[in-house]
Amino acid sequence: MNGRETNVTILMADDDEDDRMLVREALAESQLPIELYIVTNGEDLMDYLYHRGLYASNSGKPHPGLILLDLNMPKKDGFEALKEIKTDPQLRQIPVVILSTSSAQEDIFNTYNLGANSFIIKPVTFASLVEVMKTLGKYWFEIVKLPTEAMGDKNGHQPHQSSVR
Repeated sequence: MNGRETNVTILMADDDEDDRMLVREALAESQLPIELYIVTNGEDLMDYLYHRGLYASNSGKPHPGLILLDLNMPKKDGFEALKEIKTDPQLRQIPVVILSTSSAQEDIFNTYNLGANSFIIKPVTFASLVEVMKTLGKYWFEIVKLPTEAMGDKNGHQPHQSSVR
């Protein structure tokens, strides 16, 4: 990706197994130098970001360069997680893109009001999802200048094909 010296980490929070699989495959298809990590609810998202619980061993790893956030999840929904991320001085610089099936104006308004960086309605076809992932990657990691810390800098490792976990 235009001289990036690191893989970019995307953290996806989504409880729908099919959506997770489709995003994973779309990112692999896009061949972007991205590592995808997936959590299935808002509590796990926050644990990942704060290096707690199952993610305590991640304490040496940087924050993700981008969060893909679903709204309707168990334990802690996307609205609650977004509010917590955007009010925390250590996390608020991480771009958060809402990726939801909702097209409700109230949801769109509320997420932007809470600090979301973008709101994308999940595409219906796989081809459209691949295009969205390519566009997201190009926009957030080639066009936009982000703080290095928010990029998930991996100590100078060279980029490689999508690595999905």
